[in-house]
Amino acid sequence: MLASVRLTEFHERVVLRFGAAYGSSVLVDHVLTDFDGRTAAQAIEDGVEPRAVWRALCVAFDVPRDQW
Repeated sequence: MLASVRLTEFHERVVLRFGAAYGSSVLVDHVLTDFDGRTAAQAIEDGVEPRAVWRALCVAFDVPRDQW
């Protein structure tokens, strides 16, 4: 249950930062070098902690640190 709460928060942050449509695209199209060339969606599916994926997205898209 706790993991799903974190995953829900992850998706909420993606939508708030990127919008619903662009956020969905970011998750499946943008390759993250921090996760061996996987997308955010692939990393989440492979069991990477949502918080770590969110931080990698923030770095990749120059999100201000106070929004991490």
